Amino acid sequence: MQGVYFAVLLGYMGLLLLVSFLFSRRIRSVEDFFLASRRLPGILVYLSVTASWIGAAATLVSVDEAYINGLSSFWVMGFPSVVTVLIFAVFLASRIQKLPIVSLPDLVEMRYGRAVRHMASVIIVWYMVVLASSQMVAAGKFLCEFIGTTYVNGLLLGVGVVLIYSVFGGFFSVVITDGFQFFCIVVGMTGLCIFLFSSSSLSDVSFLAQEFGKTNYFNFFYNFERSFLVFVSFTAAWTISPIVWQRIQSARTKKEAQKGLFASSATFLLYYGAVTLIGMLSLALFSSADQGEQILSAIISGKSGYILGGILFIAITAALMSTMDTAINTGALSLTRDVFQQIFRISQSKHTVFLSRAATLVVGGMAFLIATRMQSILKTLGLASEIMCAGFFIPGIAMLYFKKKKFFAGLLSLSSGTLFSFIGFLSGTGMIHLKWPEWPYSVPLGLGISGLSFLVGWVIDGRH
Repeated sequence: MQGVYFAVLLGYMGLLLLVSFLFSRRIRSVEDFFLASRRLPGILVYLSVTASWIGAAATLVSVDEAYINGLSSFWVMGFPSVVTVLIFAVFLASRIQKLPIVSLPDLVEMRYGRAVRHMASVIIVWYMVVLASSQMVAAGKFLCEFIGTTYVNGLLLGVGVVLIYSVFGGFFSVVITDGFQFFCIVVGMTGLCIFLFSSSSLSDVSFLAQEFGKTNYFNFFYNFERSFLVFVSFTAAWTISPIVWQRIQSARTKKEAQKGLFASSATFLLYYGAVTLIGMLSLALFSSADQGEQILSAIISGKSGYILGGILFIAITAALMSTMDTAINTGALSLTRDVFQQIFRISQSKHTVFLSRAATLVVGGMAFLIATRMQSILKTLGLASEIMCAGFFIPGIAMLYFKKKKFFAGLLSLSSGTLFSFIGFLSGTGMIHLKWPEWPYSVPLGLGISGLSFLVGWVIDGRH
């Protein structure tokens, strides 16, 4: 069976590479490479936002969370995804679309100055590297189990293909492949829902949950403090994350961007609802509640049969790659525009395209190195989101609503929030040992420090 999975994987990857070569000749400038020449219609905005968002964390981790904790797991990925995209559609899309910028740090420099821009650039690149790494970890674990290879070799296979089509085809290639990958995800998850509902029912799940001592399995507000803090952390981080900003800027018009975003929000509600049900219904497939993790892998390898198993294998592979390519491409955008071009002062189109492709390889390579050493997806995502939440959210949203430079406000807020998050990251990974609040319980303190620093800086700016 491993040979069949490997053959299917090679065919799927070959199709992705073909797409990248077809679009490689369109790339003549940095805007072509990263913003698809700002001509995406609403449907491609929708497909790109949706497919890039639904990655390994949304699929593998969310099913595991639902299997363990039941209905309240919707707070982990589902609720913040729906709310974040609605915030973009209603409040932010119009302002972002009008901005004369290519990358987010362009706006940071306009509002806070050049020094703060450099700080923001480092944060964004690091966040995207870690986000890409989390998808690589999931890809390595998933692929090695099904094609009979080691974790590192599975990692190399998945990363290699993503880097090739991202380097040659740029953002337009990422958007087109994301659309295809999204189709695979929807087909796979729909098939799994039908299979699970034919095998068990929610009444069966309710009975088993009681048997396994999961008395709050159908309680949406179970462990509410943790759930709410996770929601705040992810919503704040994703609202300032460049991924959706990049897609809004790539749209033809504000209306096209909003149409795509509203459609994505509705899709997330349906998708995460389905993922939650999949995790809960899976409780009836196993003889105990100790299965814990890798629920989808266990279903594909031993419960679903060859046809559905093959469809699910491609669907999960697509989910992994669609977020990995997005994180690499967006990280490379910031590395090109906000690091390379700031250092080398290169403006000719052919040179910037070369730098863009080199940046893609650098971001992918850095993420690969992290993925060989760190293998916890959800914890890594949480720590990465904290640096965007505590370090960047308050100054990032504020800069959309004023035009005069506020150097100290941006500097103090960004530096204090980032330092807090960095210490939390070191503590969370065990590199230093401190009595530090763990994520997500550290979120209110981090936001409070960043917000207070912003106000102090605002007062200082007003006296200069």
